[in-house]
Amino acid sequence: MKRTRRTRYIISGLLLIALPILLAQVLLKKDAAPIVKKKSVPNTPREANPLLQELLNDYDKEIIALATEANTPGAAIAVVHDSTIVFLKPYGVKKAGGSDSIDVNTVFRLASVSKCFAAFLAGILVEDTVFSWDDPVINYLPNFGLKSPEETQRLRIRNVLSHTTGLPYHAYTNMVEEGISLDTMLSWLKKINLVSRVGESYSYQNVAYSVIAPVMQKATGKTYESLMQEKVFGPLKMKTASIDYASIMQNPNVSSPHLRRSRQWKSAKITDTYYNVAPAGGINASISDMAQWMIALLGNRENVITKETLRQLYTPEVKARSKNRNYGRMHRLSDSFYGLGWRILYYPNDTLIYHGGYVNGYRSEVAINPKDKIAVCILANAPGELADNGIPLFFDLFNTRRDSINAWEEKNKKKFLSTPAIP
Repeated sequence: MKRTRRTRYIISGLLLIALPILLAQVLLKKDAAPIVKKKSVPNTPREANPLLQELLNDYDKEIIALATEANTPGAAIAVVHDSTIVFLKPYGVKKAGGSDSIDVNTVFRLASVSKCFAAFLAGILVEDTVFSWDDPVINYLPNFGLKSPEETQRLRIRNVLSHTTGLPYHAYTNMVEEGISLDTMLSWLKKINLVSRVGESYSYQNVAYSVIAPVMQKATGKTYESLMQEKVFGPLKMKTASIDYASIMQNPNVSSPHLRRSRQWKSAKITDTYYNVAPAGGINASISDMAQWMIALLGNRENVITKETLRQLYTPEVKARSKNRNYGRMHRLSDSFYGLGWRILYYPNDTLIYHGGYVNGYRSEVAINPKDKIAVCILANAPGELADNGIPLFFDLFNTRRDSINAWEEKNKKKFLSTPAIP
């Protein structure tokens, strides 16, 4: 009996000691809990907007005329309206002079649009509390350094993804094209004089931008490529997307790149350049893949990435001139910035989230209008007028018909809301 009572006293004492510790651990876990992502809900079936369809028919005719004028060998275009792919069409051939037509699953290189994917993946990892935008890079890569030790301490993940590292424009991009390894090029950054303090000015990078890959690997224990597959390509059902040279070379449905020679487009070899800086320029994808990604970019895949995280990506970090001047010719551009992996273009009545890319004879363009929930992507196997003007052309047509298209949407909103969701 005494032994039992003594045992109870011991247990009670242990509980008094343990309960506060357990409670503290629960509270700490609560504070550090990742964002709970909403379950993906199937889209509600809805009638197609006939006014938007009329616009897309006219756009198709304009694109065919533009492609003919530019003599572009091949391209593919997708338009997404909210959660619906409303336009998905290939044009031309994979190789100039050939007869093998491009289809919606033909793969192109994305070039610098890869940077948008790097920021997208980083946003997912921020949601998962793997790291934060304002974590110092040296927390994960203690041997990394800029020439100034003080600026090295100041460098945050946010600075890497907004091109505000303080490094001169395109530092070591020439070495990227020589095939030097990323680790080697990152170690060389210590040799370069900075042009500004970290965070103070915009200076576009490929090598420094790609420091996000080893940061992610150190934080997760997984490679950048495996994280992209696990967190982005897989969940978004981007079935033909990849992030290495071997994959594009092994894919039988690939468009050849083209370069201008003797006033004609000539097919070129697919090179392995820029796969050594995968976050900056290493992704391969088809237009079908890009359409699925754009649905997420418009905030419709909150099981993958939340609208709040997208808002952070689309928020200006630094003033930056738009690289494609065609976006300022059709409509007066008020101002332009760079966010986290995206350019932000301000117009008097609109905002476009945009990025373009060029590598090895491939061109890519993506633009999002968050207000009207419209996103457009063009993938082309040659540079030139089609890729440069295709998206500004779409928004030029859209702006003249926006009011009627949106009025139709508003009028039919109740019908959509009352339609039962797909079980």
